[in-house]
Amino acid sequence: MNIVIIYDSSTGTTAKAAEAMRKTFEDQGHMCRVQSVAKAKPADVSEADLICVGCWVKGLFIIRQHPTEGAMRFVERLGALSGKNVVVFCTYKTAVGSALRQMAKALEGKGAQVVGQFKYRGPQPNNKFASFAASLT
Repeated sequence: MNIVIIYDSSTGTTAKAAEAMRKTFEDQGHMCRVQSVAKAKPADVSEADLICVGCWVKGLFIIRQHPTEGAMRFVERLGALSGKNVVVFCTYKTAVGSALRQMAKALEGKGAQVVGQFKYRGPQPNNKFASFAASLT
C-alpha cells in the first residue's frame, strides 16, 4: 500500500511521531512517505492509498483545543478525496479537545473516509496505532 503522512510540527514532537508511524507502516511492508505541511503538495497526496494528516494540539491548557492553522490550511488546499481512506493524528501535552474531530470533519468534507484517529502524548505511537497498521496487510 502507498501511504503518505503529512504533519505540522512546531517543536519536533509531531515530526518524530510521523517518522515513528512511517517506520511502523514500513515494518508492515507498506511504502510510506513523510512530509511537512510546508513541503507537501496536494497532487502528491492524491496518489496515496492511505493519507495520514496530523499536527500538535493548540489551545489554552485544557480549553479551546484545536488543530494548527498549518494543518487546516493544508486540508483546505486538497482537492476532492472521494474514496480515499484517511487517518488523523495529533500530539499533545495536556488535552486533545476537539482537535481530531475538527480535522476529521474537514477531511470528510472533502469526501474522504476517516478510518482512524490517534492521539499521542509525545512522539511515540501507541499500541492502537501498531494494531491499526497491522490490520492493513
